[in-house]
Amino acid sequence: MFGVAYYPEHWPRRRWKSDALLMKRAGFKVVRLAEFAWEKIEPDDGVFDFSWLDDVVELLGAEGIDVVLGTPTAAPPAWLVEKHPNILPVRRDGTRMSFGGRHHNCHSNDIFRESVEIIVRSMAVHYRDNPHVKGWQVDNELGNSHEELCYCDSCRYHFHAWLQRKYGTIDALNAAWGTVFWSQTYTHFTQIPMPLATPNSHNPALLLDWHRFTSDLIVDFQRIQVAIIRDECREHFVTHNFMGFAGKVDYHLLCGDLDFVSHDQYPLGFEGESGAVRPAAESAMPLDFIRGLKSTRFWIMEQQSGAAGWETIGPTPRPGQIRLWTAQSIAHGADAVLFFRWRTSPSGTEQYWHGILPHSGDPGARYEEVAKTVRELDPVLESLKGGDIRKSRVAILFSYDQLWAFDIQPHHPDLRYLDHIGRYYSEFHRRNIAVDFVGLSDELAAYDLVFAPMVFLVNDELVAKLRAYVENGGVLLATMRSGVKDWNNGVLSEMLPGPFGRVFGIQIPDYDCLRGVTQGVRYEGIEETVSLWADIIETAGAAPVAVYAKDYYADRPAITEHAWEAGTAYYVGTELGDAVRRRLVARVLESAGIENGYDTPDGVEAVVRSSDRGEVLFLLNHTDQAQIVPFPDAWRPALLPDDAAPGESEEDLVLPAFEIALFTRGG
Repeated sequence: MFGVAYYPEHWPRRRWKSDALLMKRAGFKVVRLAEFAWEKIEPDDGVFDFSWLDDVVELLGAEGIDVVLGTPTAAPPAWLVEKHPNILPVRRDGTRMSFGGRHHNCHSNDIFRESVEIIVRSMAVHYRDNPHVKGWQVDNELGNSHEELCYCDSCRYHFHAWLQRKYGTIDALNAAWGTVFWSQTYTHFTQIPMPLATPNSHNPALLLDWHRFTSDLIVDFQRIQVAIIRDECREHFVTHNFMGFAGKVDYHLLCGDLDFVSHDQYPLGFEGESGAVRPAAESAMPLDFIRGLKSTRFWIMEQQSGAAGWETIGPTPRPGQIRLWTAQSIAHGADAVLFFRWRTSPSGTEQYWHGILPHSGDPGARYEEVAKTVRELDPVLESLKGGDIRKSRVAILFSYDQLWAFDIQPHHPDLRYLDHIGRYYSEFHRRNIAVDFVGLSDELAAYDLVFAPMVFLVNDELVAKLRAYVENGGVLLATMRSGVKDWNNGVLSEMLPGPFGRVFGIQIPDYDCLRGVTQGVRYEGIEETVSLWADIIETAGAAPVAVYAKDYYADRPAITEHAWEAGTAYYVGTELGDAVRRRLVARVLESAGIENGYDTPDGVEAVVRSSDRGEVLFLLNHTDQAQIVPFPDAWRPALLPDDAAPGESEEDLVLPAFEIALFTRGG
């Protein structure tokens, strides 16, 4: 179904009815309310006013529109901060932040948690029997607005307790962290600092555990709210709006308490720094990641519907892009799409985070595009109920622990875990090959190819899983800086790539950080510049696939292939350029017996989504130019552009800029 985020508290009551009628006319069936309305619901300590929200819920319900309520805990009111200023978070430099913005709270503070429990339970009790309320969104974008999280005394106390639960004894922690270095040995847990500013750098092991602790703290904060809602509202669903690859919280853990995951999708980014036309893979990759968290359908709780921005503003979506992005979200697994926002706010930080309606409230081109989108795609969503979403033979192994470890020690200042993954994801995406993102606890046996990027940290379970995958016939593609450290962020005392040496049939006695150093690789008759890093590889059973082109390790392997047991393991020791990466991915796919998907020109995405009733093929033109696409054989047209033109051949379809075409088969 389709819907929208609505903030009736921003507008006069006399406007609410016309808003509801316009929403109904647009085809909306669900509205999200109240996720920032704490003060409006509880204007003073223990004083609740649900009357205004009751009226909105009833008004929407009368038009056939259901409601998802947000718990308003992302915006603690001024009266609460005035009474309890210690709930405000403390920055890394030790200064306490002030009231303002949102998420101005410490997640560990007991007083804040008690206040959260009171308002969440009060809302849940009040709305548990309301027929128009169907579910809940807990808080809003947990981890957002927390660039530094919190370093207060409460967090310090909880950090010490977390460490004691993990390690048991201070001796075990000292051993795991290697605190003998720089005389940092601790005699009791209360000596351990939070990672406040130091003259140099903190122990990487401490920093990694701090990331894990703060993630666990937010997971626990959500769990408190989920438990209350489940206790009071047995028939309602519970979800939370995630933010793609945001790195503060381990989403593999945060999703565990939810009925399904929701996601906020902004293809132009926060303020659209990269322009109005961006590669389709950039917006597809977070959708595939979100779908993989629970290996099932998800909701889009916020779909971009206008220019985004706070102090500065990004570009306005071009005509057709909102419809295009909506179709892309559905293609990758969304079962509901709620646009953000209904009407652009007249006040506050998001005055220029534009919605479907402008400040004036008068319906215009964006409203008509959204209404058209809902009319056309609502039957598609209906046809996709039940069954699988996509049939993927390729998996990408993603780990927050690896992400955090590279944030702590990126080696090269331009090396980014997510950017590295994105380069390979783009190669699968441009071939229209379905990809699943999997976590460390997920099974791999169902996949013909697993891409394991930069497996920097290792433990026995992860090593055994990847070894078994190759032993049993899988094709594994791994990249530089793998097998370097243990799970506590301490360097392994063995030849790289550590415990993966036998699987890949290589040794790495040395490496080169490519800072101010140029290097290249030779592969299949071409030579191309590489960047960031170079593992200097010696084969121990593997065959060289590509070699370095320059410097003292010229002609040494840069890429290797190793037939091991029933499978094949590839290792890439550097950040490849586009041409070599493209050829390598083609080789690895062939080794895994995986053919390219539907053939499209660059910028046109082809995605197949399945259900019990058959399959739907989405052809999505993400470019600002018309593209010629082969007319798909054995598929029935379900939705063609109004101004679609035939190509030079009757077997071609001309897809105008930002247009979509849908085809079905089966069922």
